[in-house]
Amino acid sequence: MDSTLKGLFEGLEFQAEPAGLYDPLRYMMSIGGKRIRPRLCLLAFSLFDEVADERILEPAAGLEIFHAFTLLHDDIMDKSDTRRGHETVWKRWDVNTAILSGDVMSIESFRRMAAAPREVLPLVLSVFTKTAAQVCDGQQMDMDFETRERVPMAEYMEMIGLKTAVLLACSAKIGALIGGASSFEAQALYDYGYDLGLAFQIADDYLDVYADPAVFGKPVGGDIRNNKKSWMLLRAFGKAADRGALEAAMRIGDPQAKYDAVRGIYDALGIAGDARAEIARYTEKALSHVKELDREGALARFAQSLVGRVK
Repeated sequence: MDSTLKGLFEGLEFQAEPAGLYDPLRYMMSIGGKRIRPRLCLLAFSLFDEVADERILEPAAGLEIFHAFTLLHDDIMDKSDTRRGHETVWKRWDVNTAILSGDVMSIESFRRMAAAPREVLPLVLSVFTKTAAQVCDGQQMDMDFETRERVPMAEYMEMIGLKTAVLLACSAKIGALIGGASSFEAQALYDYGYDLGLAFQIADDYLDVYADPAVFGKPVGGDIRNNKKSWMLLRAFGKAADRGALEAAMRIGDPQAKYDAVRGIYDALGIAGDARAEIARYTEKALSHVKELDREGALARFAQSLVGRVK
């Protein structure tokens, strides 16, 4: 699968002109990533069909292009200067260019999704269109959280379900549908992707506090420094007997002192252990949906590759 993915993304071609529109798109795709969504799509497909040709490769590429489009627009909204160690598109060009290039990336993702086989095309487009709208819903919820003092954990889980989990779920279901899965099997893989997506996001929140920066690939503590409503913070507010101490720590001006103070409260409350338990619970739940399909353990290995960094 690695060689298939490498060949797919090294061979991606986009319209040449106008260069001012398509060069940022090419740049965004060139800075790479884990290719989690097309990887899961191809994995789900492989459970039912062994021939990975254009039927699945074009939709798989569409999933990654759509994901990259959401990141491009996220960077504008978050005013992020870097993405995976590279300048973000809006920073390298300008905001207007980034918006328009993001728009054409969205369109390109649908164009490639439409290459799915005719017999499953209505189902594929239905799940992809619904998912695209849900991702926007999740992004709006995340933005709304920035101005709210209190966010219940249930709302946070709904938000990450929309912003993160549904695209993983969609990737698995589309791969299954194109591979010839039954509606029951395709839904089982959707449910697997959804619960695994929840585990993946909680793991990302955990790693932002506790990861080794050399392994994580970026500085830790960004969520704390930016007052982001993360699973870790909401769990701490839910457990803290003295919420005032945590609120005071979140108001500290010095970034390093703020991180140290908030992490100290997390440590005292046992938030790291709570997060690890929740990641394990959602991972086990994800695998429970597909225990009859995962005959060679490929789905279990994929799950481990996503959340295995959490120890």
